[in-house]
Amino acid sequence: MPKMKSKGAVKKRFRVTKTGKVKSNRPHRGHLHAGHDAQTRRRVKSPLIMEGVWAKQLIRMMGVR
Repeated sequence: MPKMKSKGAVKKRFRVTKTGKVKSNRPHRGHLHAGHDAQTRRRVKSPLIMEGVWAKQLIRMMGVR
């Protein structure tokens, strides 16, 4: 069976922490934030950390392990 090719788009947007969780920036960080309330603006600053099935899939797409 041939090796699975890693996905460049996934490698560009996500990174794996030492504990095996997948970390990325949240969407909607670009511009036009005046319409958002303060809670949304604060939440968008924090990184998005995924674990479980989605994390496993992303790690496999990255070709890390």
